[in-house]
Amino acid sequence: MSAPVIPPVVAIVGPTASGKTGLSLALAERLDGEIVNTDAMAVYRGMDIGIAKPVPAERRGIPHHLLDTLSVRDPATVAEFQIWARAAIAEIRSRGRSPVLVGGSALYTRAIVDRFEFPGTDPAVRERWEAEAERLGSAALHARLAEVDPSAAASILPDNTRRIVRALEVVEITGRPFSASLPELTYDDPRTVQIGVEIDRPTLDARIERRVAAMFDDGLVAEVEHLLAQGLREGRTASRAIGYQQVIAHLDGELGLDEARERTVVATRQFARRQLAWWRKDPRIVWLPYDAPDLVERAVAAVGAVRTVA
Repeated sequence: MSAPVIPPVVAIVGPTASGKTGLSLALAERLDGEIVNTDAMAVYRGMDIGIAKPVPAERRGIPHHLLDTLSVRDPATVAEFQIWARAAIAEIRSRGRSPVLVGGSALYTRAIVDRFEFPGTDPAVRERWEAEAERLGSAALHARLAEVDPSAAASILPDNTRRIVRALEVVEITGRPFSASLPELTYDDPRTVQIGVEIDRPTLDARIERRVAAMFDDGLVAEVEHLLAQGLREGRTASRAIGYQQVIAHLDGELGLDEARERTVVATRQFARRQLAWWRKDPRIVWLPYDAPDLVERAVAAVGAVRTVA
């Protein structure tokens, strides 16, 4: 009796607005697959316009996992996401179907597909660093991180208080750099393939500007107002989403609407640069041009090259 064929794990990566969602849907159709969200913000109910979440009518009847599972008040960590996503992947494969991962959160994708054991946590240590962040500000805490772990500081934005605190916590409780706890470039399951969407910068920048304009035209401000009533401001994770931060500042009277829109464009372009910088370090990714007429066929071929027999 021949061994059962185990579907591969497929991850679609690339910068925001590059066309990942469209490719993931086409690939899922071709592979008899199901979509697993790997975007940190798409798990939040009601965060739709600002993260370009595909509405049900756009999902082509393909099952989607890890969408709309949390309220905006709920925190979410990479460690939790790893557990949720791997459970979804196992369940999909148990039915002989192919999981197709797609989303813009590079660390989340790596934590799911690669070998990655999270260092423990110490609530007392974390609370102390959170108190320091409150007292000194995130920039000062970032400078302190740069002293003890320059590599980690270089990869974390100075205003990302949550990640700075986590890095300092890990350094203190493990005695090792935070960067040492990042995923190694070894797939958790060798039947994994990552397909990157390659796009030139001028085209990407133009796409981002058009996407942001459409978001504001489609009611992003009203969406944020609705979510604020549901506790968005108190959400430690959801409130940090690009676009939502800028609209909150607008609603607080700190930014005009045009400035909020422009700052969203700038922040999104910067985010896209960081995404590319992260993924360019991974030599396993099969990069395909976004505008290739045979993009889907080439993606299917890349998946077919993965060994799928247990």
